[in-house]
Amino acid sequence: MRKLLFPVALVLNACMPVAHNDTATRGIAPASALPAMKVFAAPHPIQTVKSNRDLVQDFIALSFELESGRALPRFTRFEGPITVRVTGAPPASLGPDLDRLIARLRTEAGIDITRTSGPQASITVQAVTRDDIRNTLPDAACFVVPNVTSLDEYRNLRRSPRTSWVSLNTREKLAIFLPNDASPQEARDCLHEELAQAIGPLNDLYRLPDSVFNDDNVHTVLTGFDMMMLRAYYAPELRSGMSRAQVAAHLPAIFARINPAGQNRPAHPISRTPRAWSDAVQTALGPGASPRQRRIAAAQALDIATQMGWSDHRRAFAHYANGRLLLSTDPNAAHMHFLQADRYYAATPGADLHRAYVATQLAAHAITQGDGTQALALIAPHLDMAARNENAALLATLLMLQAEALDLTGDRAKARTVRVDSLGWARYGFGSDWAVRAKEREIASLNPLNG
Repeated sequence: MRKLLFPVALVLNACMPVAHNDTATRGIAPASALPAMKVFAAPHPIQTVKSNRDLVQDFIALSFELESGRALPRFTRFEGPITVRVTGAPPASLGPDLDRLIARLRTEAGIDITRTSGPQASITVQAVTRDDIRNTLPDAACFVVPNVTSLDEYRNLRRSPRTSWVSLNTREKLAIFLPNDASPQEARDCLHEELAQAIGPLNDLYRLPDSVFNDDNVHTVLTGFDMMMLRAYYAPELRSGMSRAQVAAHLPAIFARINPAGQNRPAHPISRTPRAWSDAVQTALGPGASPRQRRIAAAQALDIATQMGWSDHRRAFAHYANGRLLLSTDPNAAHMHFLQADRYYAATPGADLHRAYVATQLAAHAITQGDGTQALALIAPHLDMAARNENAALLATLLMLQAEALDLTGDRAKARTVRVDSLGWARYGFGSDWAVRAKEREIASLNPLNG
């Protein structure tokens, strides 16, 4: 299940109030001027560089436990070719995004998976409204269930052993429920995570910095690490019904074959993440809590990270969460948390994308101070990372900030070019025209020249 954590880059809430009127400010495109939506072409996944010993431990932790912490008694997967069909009312972007994902699964993970229009598909992707999803699972942006083909069928069977992952012996039929009234990127992000869990590991681990199998929602498309896990998941040595010990016995040889570069790398095991930390993060950034409860929970997450002695991306994420929640009440304290987050992310291998998210906050602060040169220096290293990870919302945000910074330095012509470029990505990342223009107004309001 992809959880409803606040998207960590989509809303800056940064340091200066947003104008709440329709008066045109410097550089904001009129309604009729939005360019065509941009989409990503060829994928460029970053390959994992982890030790095979670490990968074995990651595989076991991902494959034999649910997100709730409940243990899975046996290994399950599809045995034989996998087919995928789409039902419901899918947005126009879903078909091309599904085709690209299936092509990646075939080439990068070696999985025999194809699309079909027939009713007997292994996996049914049903596109429904966000309200339909939240009325069923209030904390979910999207989710996957075994042994059903529709949301109505799941509602009728939700308390039946048939829809229990723990009771499953092998995977034969599953359904994925995605929002059809979200932005193209949100629907695609759900597609990547839920299809990966439909065919592969069911757990999420906060300790993984370079994976969609992580509830921080930083990675939005399957990474090189994820494809490695899925390739191992469908290794010929494994089969449904195997115990944890049986799977573990085969994994060293499997990873030696599919990841020879990891054989001689030293292991760097990462400690388990306490449930108390995960719960605190969910309270801080998930739905349902009051502002005060969110701030208390974020502070608790940072306290736990400090007590655990962490200096990795989890410590950084705790600082980031505190910064996000302090922006409106104490922007100076928020800025210090973002600086700390950047420091810990910089020291964590595989956390380059995380730093790009933090850069949006640090650059926004520089813009509010009128320092376009500093903002440009903060943004530049992260544009390629956002593009390579196919995160249009993050890329659009960085480009919009870059346009404001260019205005501050007097380069108005380049600012106009960058701003137009940002809008094409924003249409994929944020969806509707009003959402794109709201994001543009929000970021423009940071610039003192637009005061």
